[in-house]
Amino acid sequence: MTRKERFDFVIGYFQTFKPEAETELDFENTYQLLVAVILSAQCTDKRVNMHTPALFHKYPNIDKLYDAQYDDLFDLIKSISFPGNKTRHLMGMAKKVKENFGGEIPMTVEELVQLPGVGRKTANVITSVVDNQPNMAVDTHVFRVSARLGLTLNAKNPLQTELQLIKYVPKELVPKFHHWLILHGRYTCIARKPKCAQCPLKPACKFYSKLTKKDKEALGIIPE
Repeated sequence: MTRKERFDFVIGYFQTFKPEAETELDFENTYQLLVAVILSAQCTDKRVNMHTPALFHKYPNIDKLYDAQYDDLFDLIKSISFPGNKTRHLMGMAKKVKENFGGEIPMTVEELVQLPGVGRKTANVITSVVDNQPNMAVDTHVFRVSARLGLTLNAKNPLQTELQLIKYVPKELVPKFHHWLILHGRYTCIARKPKCAQCPLKPACKFYSKLTKKDKEALGIIPE
């Protein structure tokens, strides 16, 4: 199977069986999504969603977050991974948005990455989810799944993965495509023991095609 055929198969499957795909973070506006994505770094969406309601109640917008005190904000997110760093990131983000962008969250990748706690992945998430821009967010799931499937070749980092993927994914599908791979990686193509036995993408998967009989037995795959 050629690389293009792999992309066609994967896209065709998701368009047919998973036409709707979106972030699992709970949010109601751009501000809430930005805060949630910053908090989600190296943390599960489920845990983030447990804590953001109280945070958004106390700090419903950039102006309120701008006035936040470190200890008060830290207390609301202390059970999320790296709470100290993330508290500083949120406070720094609010300060930058307020003082450099007139209180409005910018909507370009180049501007968003200027905010504390916002890297290229986060900026791609914000612009694609909020504004439907064709920006490919690459997290650990997208990096792993695209490599296993054979959609990317020898990509050494998220940026290389991003640049390879957008060459083959139709522009209008880019905002949705990274959600497809994220969810597939989160629930099926998991890191340590992928659920190949129940994966519908096996016919196009380079990783699966190289599995030995012993490998398949270890993954619980019944020989056909």
